[in-house]
Formats: sequence, C-alpha cells, structure tokens
Amino acid sequence: MVRPGGSEHTDLFLGLVPERVLAAVEAAGLTTTGACYPLNSFENRVYEVELGDRSRVVAKFYRPGRWRAEQILAEHSFLAELAAAELPVCTVRPFPNGGTLEVIDGIYYSLSDRRGGRAPDELTPQLAERLGMFVGRMHVIAAAGEGTGRPQLDAERYIHQALGRIEDGGFLPQHFRRRYLAAAQQIAAHYDARALGVPLQRIHADLHLGNVLLRDGELRVLDFDDMAIGPAVQDLWLAIPGRDPESLALRQRMLAGYERFRAFDHATLALIEPLRGLRMVRYAGWLARRWHDPAFKAGWPHFGSEDYWRNETTDLEEQLAVIDDDMGSALTLAGDSSADTADATDASEMTNKDYFWDWEES
Repeated sequence: MVRPGGSEHTDLFLGLVPERVLAAVEAAGLTTTGACYPLNSFENRVYEVELGDRSRVVAKFYRPGRWRAEQILAEHSFLAELAAAELPVCTVRPFPNGGTLEVIDGIYYSLSDRRGGRAPDELTPQLAERLGMFVGRMHVIAAAGEGTGRPQLDAERYIHQALGRIEDGGFLPQHFRRRYLAAAQQIAAHYDARALGVPLQRIHADLHLGNVLLRDGELRVLDFDDMAIGPAVQDLWLAIPGRDPESLALRQRMLAGYERFRAFDHATLALIEPLRGLRMVRYAGWLARRWHDPAFKAGWPHFGSEDYWRNETTDLEEQLAVIDDDMGSALTLAGDSSADTADATDASEMTNKDYFWDWEES
C-alpha cells in the first residue's frame, strides 16, 4: 500500500472528480457502470458507486492528515470483530491484495457494501432497549481488544486542543474571549475530576440517531470514523440527549437493554453533562480547523459572526451552570436516595443540530 502524499491542498479533495472515484473502485477489480453519487459527509468524501451487476458499493475517502493508516485499520479491525460476533455493522470489503485500505492521489480510501435503511425519527422504548442491547454487546467485544493508535476522548483533545485552533485562527472576538475560555476551561476541569479512575475502552464515540439505520425491523450502526478510547457512557447518551423526564425514562430502557449483556457503572452517568460540554467546544474547534475548506464556509456561513459567538458563549455558560447544578443534585442524592431526579431537567432543550454536525433532517 502506497502512503499518501499530495499537495498542501490535498485535504480539500480538489482532484477527487467522479473519474478518479470510479478509477479507485475499479482498482479493486470491480466493474462500474459509471454511475457515481456523492453522499452527505463534510469531514470525509463518500460516494455510492453502481457496479456492473447493478449492486452498489460505498467508497469512503478519508480526509488526508486526519488519521494514520494504522488508526484507520484499527477501525476496520473493530468492525470485523463486531461482524464476526454477528452484530449488524457495515464491514469493509477487502481489496485483491487482501487489505482493506488503499491510496489514490494521496488519499486513503476503503470500500463497503451498501446497506439500505433510514435513521429512526425517534426512539420508542422498545427501540431504545434494543439499541442498548446492541451497545452492550458491542462493548463486551470492544473491552476485550485494543484500538491501536486511536485517540482518547478527553478534555485535552476535545477542549484544550479545540480552543488552541479557535485562538490560533483568530476566530474568537476579544469581547467574548474571557467568558468563552473561562466556561470551556471550567467544563474541562469538571470532566477531568469526574472521569478520574473511570475505565476506558474502545467506543463508537459518535453514536447518535443519524448513525443508526432501521430497516425491516433490524437496527444497524454506522460510521465508526470517530472511534476512540473513552468511557462507555459516551455511547449511551448521544442517541437520547434530552434531559426531560421522557428522555431519562428512555435512557433507563436503553440501560436495561445494555445490562442484559454487560454490567454498567451508573455512577458514570455523572459524566454526561461534562461530555455534552466537551462536544460543544469540539464542534466549534472542528469548524475552525476546517474553515479553509470552501464546503464549510458554505455549510456554516454564520460561523465566526458576532451572533455566533454570542450564542456559543451563552450556551457554554448555561451548560456549565447545568454541570454545577448536576453536581449539587448528585450530592443531594447521595444523602437522600428518594430525591426526584427529574428536578435536573433543563427547560431550554437543545436540538440534535446543536451538537451533531453531520445531522440531517429526513
């Protein structure tokens, strides 16, 4: 396998025209009809390509400079382990040389069989329990292996590195700087304190409903591109991010399904609100990191504006207040097990679009 190179603008995928996409697929020994359809993806480039027998494959081109080969192969290996245990995931097709990763024009790419279905609009109690069962089974397998070279989900990567990119790019207006940085750094400190001693393992790390397919009654989990080493609870809140009583009840159903296959430390639920804060800062840092890409300027024209940073700063301060309140509630519960956990509900719920950057409304 050739290692990627290319120009300084390779990560913009400027040379990835349909002819090169088809050439990449045909290099795997496949015959195409010439039909090539781009799929939604900002971070990478993903195409559905029709083969000569009218079946279709999905060609995924990884953004250069993001992952090393061994990191991508760790994702492929994890998918193979899950498939071997009969979990419904989209495995990667081998190339003629037996590997699952190749390079074209300085860009790593892989091929997968196309899987149909659509993301569920919402989780019913039954679906929540079934998804919990999937995650429980997945975590049993995940904990038994290692994610070679995969990053750790922590405050250093999600907050401190993200803040560095925001500041280095000059995106943060001076009059919001002190408030935004203070809130972000306090959230990082909260996470570090609560995560101390929590076991880490391989996790999906981005398991929201946009990465779940439902077809003919079968749930299938997609897109392990953000696979990381982190706390198990990360894979148990993104699909049900709300704080309202209905969401909390659904999360309990999801946990019930999870615990049919694996024990869960309920004390780690205290990480959910700090993890939410980490994700908010990482989102802004991701936009800052990719702002040289014209697709991001078109997709987020408001990024960097006065209103954007006013809203981000306010939202982050409100999230910090929720974390502080959550800590107080935890202390109350420690002394009174009959306390009503629904009191922690936040009336101003955020939507999926607020912290799922690849979310699409159906």
